[in-house]
Amino acid sequence: MKKFDKVIGALIGFYIVISIMLPVLLKGVNNKPDGEYKVEINRVYSGLIEEASFTEPDLSSYKFIKSVEFLPASEETKKEEIAKFYKSTNDLEYEVKPWFSGDKLIGYLRFNYEGRYSDKNILLKVELAVFIFAAVLISILLYVRNSILKPFNILSKMPYELSKGNFKEELKESKSRYFGKFIWAINLLRENLDHHKIKELKLEKEKKLLLLSISHDIQTPLSAIKLYAKAIEENLYDTNEKKVSAAKLIQEKSLEIENFVKDIIKTSKEDILEIEVKNSEFYLKDLVDKVIATYEEKCNLKMIGFIVEAYNNKLIKGDMDRTLEVIGNILENALKYGDGREIKMCFYEEDYCQLIKIYNSGEQVSQNEFNHIFDSFYRASNSKDKPGNGLGLYICKHIMKKMDGEIFATCESEGMSFTLVFRD
Repeated sequence: MKKFDKVIGALIGFYIVISIMLPVLLKGVNNKPDGEYKVEINRVYSGLIEEASFTEPDLSSYKFIKSVEFLPASEETKKEEIAKFYKSTNDLEYEVKPWFSGDKLIGYLRFNYEGRYSDKNILLKVELAVFIFAAVLISILLYVRNSILKPFNILSKMPYELSKGNFKEELKESKSRYFGKFIWAINLLRENLDHHKIKELKLEKEKKLLLLSISHDIQTPLSAIKLYAKAIEENLYDTNEKKVSAAKLIQEKSLEIENFVKDIIKTSKEDILEIEVKNSEFYLKDLVDKVIATYEEKCNLKMIGFIVEAYNNKLIKGDMDRTLEVIGNILENALKYGDGREIKMCFYEEDYCQLIKIYNSGEQVSQNEFNHIFDSFYRASNSKDKPGNGLGLYICKHIMKKMDGEIFATCESEGMSFTLVFRD
């Protein structure tokens, strides 16, 4: 920002120097009027000296000569008249010629003319042109500074603050056509991150309390199991009935511990499933356009055939942003786990439902793995050495369920497909 201000300051300084130097630079040039005025003077002069007395000539057809004055050559002529005759008027240039009748001097003729280039006129024009150019250029630079660079300079600090976990500093709203919506989005992102941070801390606290509570509760059945196991080991039970009873008690206590473990797993899942879905309506074309804009170029760069078959545009019930998230998860998996030959989107209408089928060529998963692909934290054997956490398809299924829809997978002859079902 400071460097840009220096550029503006340097430009203003350069303009001031040029404005000062212009009169000096143009001084020698502007004192060279065009020689055409001499032709007009000679023509008027020739016409006047043929007359017996001075008569004001008609100068309407002349371009340079503005007026002609006469000073008699007489002893009665006053000094004031002579001084006035030779005095410059209206910033015009003049030329004086004698008027002879034979050998007798009658007087003097003064021709007032304007050269083609007037010092003041050309200087004013050049000064005005330079001023307008400088004003426009400086205005553009100031506009860029205040409307683009200054807001961007403020925005550039926000990602750094967010990366440090500082979610409290709010950007002032702006009506700028370039950054107004972007600032609004950054503030919304900041608020969401702050909300999730608070929520995460709260969940973390609840998890710790839950783990402490369950750990305490587990101690009781676990102590009983250890006690019964030790009694059996030391053969303290003298009859089979007592041994069977102890085994049953161990089994009961094991079930208690198993239930506690289920509670832990259930709580962990509920944290993952807390996804907000805003059900409304959106056009299928808007959804497809966004998918194409995001993935067509990506597929082209990886030399993967990306095919979007024809469809009928219609209103779909659901959350468009969440639907994009679902399709994005499936397409990312296709890019990650497919063989890189083809990805295809097909559209169907069945039983008052809109179906979107996404197919990718590649290796199929085994039947046993296929039955678990929508489970949380599950990763198939083809995911080795590939980043991921096994939650993508699990979240997709949960989102579709919240939109009153469905998602199911199918093993194809040369790949896999996922079908999204939207109810009308």
